[in-house]
Amino acid sequence: MLRKDVNDLLTQTDSGTPMGDMFRQYWIPALLASELPEDDCAPVRVKLLGERLIAFRDSKGRYGLMDEFCAHRGVSLWFGRNEEGGLRCPYHGWKYDYTGQCIEVPSEPDESGFCEKVKLQAYPLIKIGDILWTHMGDKEDRPPKPTWEFATVPAEQTYTSKRWQECNWLQAMEGGIDSSHVSFLHSGGLKSDPLFKGAKGNQYNHADKKPVFEVTEAEGGLYIGARRNAEEGHFYWRITPWVMPSFTMVPPRGDHPMHGHFWIPIDDENCWAWSFDYHPTRALTEAEVQYMRDGHGVHNEYVPGTFRPLQNKDNDYMMDRDAQKRGDTYSGIKGIAMQDASLQESMGPIVDRTKENLVSTDNGIIMARHRLRKAVTALRDKGVTPPGRDPAHQMVRSVAVVLPADQPYAETCKEDLAARPGQKHTSV
Repeated sequence: MLRKDVNDLLTQTDSGTPMGDMFRQYWIPALLASELPEDDCAPVRVKLLGERLIAFRDSKGRYGLMDEFCAHRGVSLWFGRNEEGGLRCPYHGWKYDYTGQCIEVPSEPDESGFCEKVKLQAYPLIKIGDILWTHMGDKEDRPPKPTWEFATVPAEQTYTSKRWQECNWLQAMEGGIDSSHVSFLHSGGLKSDPLFKGAKGNQYNHADKKPVFEVTEAEGGLYIGARRNAEEGHFYWRITPWVMPSFTMVPPRGDHPMHGHFWIPIDDENCWAWSFDYHPTRALTEAEVQYMRDGHGVHNEYVPGTFRPLQNKDNDYMMDRDAQKRGDTYSGIKGIAMQDASLQESMGPIVDRTKENLVSTDNGIIMARHRLRKAVTALRDKGVTPPGRDPAHQMVRSVAVVLPADQPYAETCKEDLAARPGQKHTSV
């Protein structure tokens, strides 16, 4: 179990909290690039790490991310007019550029210099891959731009989605490093989901429901190895990299695309679950992309016009008890993404970890909590830069491999666990 004070330390991410300060050390996903599709398009509300922000794209294609509220009377700039190089408040006409600087106050003479004194809190917003990324920390200590492989392969080789998840970021992220539930919760999907079926690794998942976990430290976080029995004298290893604070990759299956997640706090009781699929050596097929858009694999369907899943707590995730009895789905919930989300949200907005009873298959979760706590307190108490900011820490892959029983996975798969541009991933 986890003490309440440690649970609070790791789950609270608003401005001024230790974990909030740590998230502000990184470039984090803020929006899909498609949410700001053209110059002078409508602004978009964004909430990250407890801060209410507005994002827009100006007349020259520059992206802005700043405080949602006008410095004059506190009106939401979501109602603003995006025109002629800035976002104008519709109430009294105050106008802001993409850096948050006020550039026009119609009621005040230009020579007064009043505009120069007014600037909203703003953060950089950059496009890498199909994501707009932001860094909400000290601009004098800004890390290098993200180098994640899924975001840097050619556009036709990658697909990204996001969804609103109604629980704290930590309990969502912990699901991503828990491979033991795959043999149960996702057993139906491994047989039927078009983005998973047909891979030999599925046989090992179904045959051995008691994986043995071996967790090793990596420079940026952890490698979490789940070992299952394979052919005589061999083990099937699924190796999940976790890069601090909240990046994970799901071990691949055959030649299917690799996929993974970020979990980014909206506030303490909600997070954005970012999901990506990519292939390092080929374009995604039209069928694969359509499956992703239709909500298969790690993606989901939406309430129209929103990023809220169509299956949500208000409709009991459209649970189908008959499908559960037939074995079509183990939990009665359709789709791997929502199978995870439904159970993570069922714990409540922030789970009470003092009531947990952890076992050996939870070693990845235990060590991740330990590394997070160590990094958060080192940053808070000594100003030590946390792992995961270095571009080298981000050049990782997940691995699914069969090895002789006497070969340690971490050493044997060292090259396979590194992103190698233009080279195929290691999978069975």
